[in-house]
Amino acid sequence: MNTESNQHPGLHKGVVYALLAAALFGVSTPFAKSLVGQVAPVTLAGMLYMGSGLGLLVFYLLRALVQRSEQGDTARLTRKDLQWLGGAIAAGGVAGPVLLMFGLTMTPASSASLLLNMEGVLTSMLAWFVFKENFDRRIFIGMLLIVVAGVLLSWEQVPTIGVPWGALAIIGACLCWGIDNNLTRKVSASDAVQIACVKGLVAGSVNLAIAFALGYSLPTVSIAAAAGIVGLCGYGLSLVMFVLALRHLGTARTGAYFSAAPFVGAVVSLLMLREQPGLIFWGSAALMGAGIWLHLTESHEHEHEHEVLDHTHAHSHDAHHQHDHDFDWDGSEPHVHPHLHEPIRHAHKHYPDIHHRHAH
Repeated sequence: MNTESNQHPGLHKGVVYALLAAALFGVSTPFAKSLVGQVAPVTLAGMLYMGSGLGLLVFYLLRALVQRSEQGDTARLTRKDLQWLGGAIAAGGVAGPVLLMFGLTMTPASSASLLLNMEGVLTSMLAWFVFKENFDRRIFIGMLLIVVAGVLLSWEQVPTIGVPWGALAIIGACLCWGIDNNLTRKVSASDAVQIACVKGLVAGSVNLAIAFALGYSLPTVSIAAAAGIVGLCGYGLSLVMFVLALRHLGTARTGAYFSAAPFVGAVVSLLMLREQPGLIFWGSAALMGAGIWLHLTESHEHEHEHEVLDHTHAHSHDAHHQHDHDFDWDGSEPHVHPHLHEPIRHAHKHYPDIHHRHAH
C-alpha cells in the first residue's frame, strides 16, 4: 500500500511540547541556584521532585474525577512498563538531581544553564549508538557544535579552581538524564502525567530519605514551598511536556529541541542574578545556537515500510490508524484502546516517533 503525506501529523505538536519542556526546565535552573545556599543539595533535590510529584498527583486525581464517567484519552502504565520506568527514576530522578545540585554549588548559574545542553548531546549519543535511533550528518554536526561549547564552558573554570568539579558534576547529571530519557521513551505512549507523577514521588521520597539519613533536616516552610513550586514547573510540568515530545519526535530529536532550555536559563540568570559572563560564555552560546539551528531545520523524508504493530495509546484515525473496532465507538477522538497496525508502505516527512522506528 502506498500513501503520501506532506507532513507528519504529530510533528507540530511534538515541537511545541519539546520547546515548552525546554522553557519550563530552563527557567527553573537559576531559581534552583538561588535555593542552593539555603538547603543541602540532596535535600533540595528531594523537595524539587516531591513538589513535582505532589502537584501532578493533585492534577491526576482531579482529572480522574472529571473523566470517571468517560473513557478518557490516556493510556495507563502497564506492568511491563515498570522495569523501564524504574530504571529511568533511578538514573534521572535520584542520581541526576543530586549531581546537579552539587554542581550548582560550584558553578555560576549562567554557565550551568548552558552546560545543561550536554543532556541533549548525551541523550542523542545513547539513542543513536545504544538504542539504534536514526541520525544523519546534519544532526551529528549540530551535536558536535554543542559538545565543543560544553567543553569550552568546562575549561573556563580550570584556571580558577583547578579540576572543574562543578562542571563535571553537571555533565554527570546530564548523563543520568540521558539514560533516563532513553528509558522513558520506552513508555512514552502511556499517560505522561502518570509517568511524571510516579517519577516525582519516588525520586522525591528516595532523595529525602537519603538527606534524613545523612542528618539533614527540612528548611523553613517558605523555602520548602518555593522549592516545591520550582519542582512542579521545572521538573513536573516540564517532564510531562518532554514525554509527549518523545512520543511524537523520538529521543534524539526531542533532546535537540530541549537544548533550547539552557538559553532560557542563561537569560534568566543574567537578569535575576546579575552575573557578568565573559567572552568564552558568549562564544559557547553562539556554538550551541548554531547546533540547535541545525536540528531545528532538519527534514527527514523517504519511502518506508511499517511492520505489523500491536500497542495501546491515545490516537486519532489518521494515515497510520486505519483499523476497525471490536466495541461500540461513538466517533470521538482521540481515544484509547489496543489496536493493530497492518503493514503499510508510504513516504512522508517523519521523525522516529512511536510509529517510525524502522531501519534505514
